[in-house]
Amino acid sequence: MKKWFLILGLLFLFGCESVPTSEITKTSGTTNQVPIEVVEVIDGDTIKINYNGNIEKVRYLLIDTPETNHKTLGKQPFGEDAKVRNKELLNSGNVTIEFDVGNRFDDYGRMLAYIYVDGVSVQETLLEEGLARVAYVFPPNTRYLDNFEKASDTAKVEQIGVWETDDYVTNRGFDASAISKSNNRTNKSVENIMK
Repeated sequence: MKKWFLILGLLFLFGCESVPTSEITKTSGTTNQVPIEVVEVIDGDTIKINYNGNIEKVRYLLIDTPETNHKTLGKQPFGEDAKVRNKELLNSGNVTIEFDVGNRFDDYGRMLAYIYVDGVSVQETLLEEGLARVAYVFPPNTRYLDNFEKASDTAKVEQIGVWETDDYVTNRGFDASAISKSNNRTNKSVENIMK
């Protein structure tokens, strides 16, 4: 029995040493922001970046935006608005990434991070402008949850973007049928927000 523990211990020890350097960062538990280059904006909450010489897909922590090209959901209302605004923000200054203390990667191999432009949170901006909802809250990656919920509440009170139509935002995502039923989507979204 002791022999098995020794073998398992050695396997664990040597297995831990073989972690690729691209997965190791020195920012765990800090609020250090690392400069990055954005390679592609995929949608409102996902981008591709050049990080330490590797192209990585990044999923924004703690937010969800409507889909732009989903297999089953298709193109959801405000999805393209969120993507366009995300791209505008990322093209407006120096982009940095910040990690939280929990998992660095999701089940799809995407990095999980906070994204900033000139020190301003892209996630918080998208929430404030009604182009995202707070979602995918998995402790301990919750450093800015309170800030994000306040930003989302601002958009909810103003009934802008995804909050224009009752029941469009759900606990599981966005329900396009709520907008179809309501059929009264106004122009309170991105065009008016940015004025």
